[in-house]
Amino acid sequence: MSGASRVTLVSRGLLQLCAMVAVAILALSVGASAQGADREKLQVVATVSMIGDAVRSVAGDRADVQTLMGEGVDPHLYRQTQADVAAMARADAVFWNGLYLEAQLEEFLEQLSRHRPVFALGENVPVEKRIANADYADRYDPHIWMDPSLWRYVVEGARDALIELDPEGAEIYQANAEQSLADLAELEAYAQASLATVPEDKRMLITAHDAFSYFGRAYGFEVLGIQGLSTESEAGLRQVDQLVFLIVEHDINAIFVETSVSERNVRALIEGAAARGQEVTIGGRLYSDAMGPAGTYAGTYIGMIDANVTTITRSLGGNAPAGGMAGQLGES
Repeated sequence: MSGASRVTLVSRGLLQLCAMVAVAILALSVGASAQGADREKLQVVATVSMIGDAVRSVAGDRADVQTLMGEGVDPHLYRQTQADVAAMARADAVFWNGLYLEAQLEEFLEQLSRHRPVFALGENVPVEKRIANADYADRYDPHIWMDPSLWRYVVEGARDALIELDPEGAEIYQANAEQSLADLAELEAYAQASLATVPEDKRMLITAHDAFSYFGRAYGFEVLGIQGLSTESEAGLRQVDQLVFLIVEHDINAIFVETSVSERNVRALIEGAAARGQEVTIGGRLYSDAMGPAGTYAGTYIGMIDANVTTITRSLGGNAPAGGMAGQLGES
């Protein structure tokens, strides 16, 4: 790319950012007048569905939580719209994951934090418990929700932030957080028990992109993504060939697609393995960067991880009830 082209791209980016800031300033002035009247509930915006679920579970009826990115949306590539900017600027607070998950929103959220409370809940995870990001120096893998034992830090961060915003609701937030933490402990116990039944020589998880490193560390699986931590990274022919070799060598019969990532590279992997005489099927569809449809069990954090654990366990030769943890409890 020529120097002139780079300057043009930078100038265009600055103009877009300035336009977004202008919309935010207008929304802030409108929001300030709207906040003159007492409101019964906090108005909260969350970037990704997992963060929205954590905040909603702690807030209960004391907050209305709007989530920007729903089912099947890739947060690595998501760019805010003017409607998103207006919603965030009018909100009492904005919650996001951080750790460079919402890479395209980061600069705007930094600007917004000068005018509104903005909480990066993922950054409550202690540094020593994070996994380094191989794609970006001095950053960390943002997919912390794949380990329920780490998600407790997000729930606790949501609790503390809500108490800061609304001290009168402290007892409710404390009680709701305690229930959420108990639910996480139950989920963790189910995951440990189910995944332990997968034969050790089959504990290799191959997915569309490298979103499952925390999962692998927690449950003793080797995790390989066709793409890197960010879906912006491209899968090269050499990477695909290396994965085909591992599939054949370890006699892997199932790999997984993700709800928020294109299946194209997974299909290429299956075809490559077939060319070497190894039959590989899609073991199931995993939730990686987004939860399931709103209003469903998989549209909750507990349901999302339950579904992943159950699908992985059953597809790789372990024992788990078809209905997962919810099925064990007799829930629909």
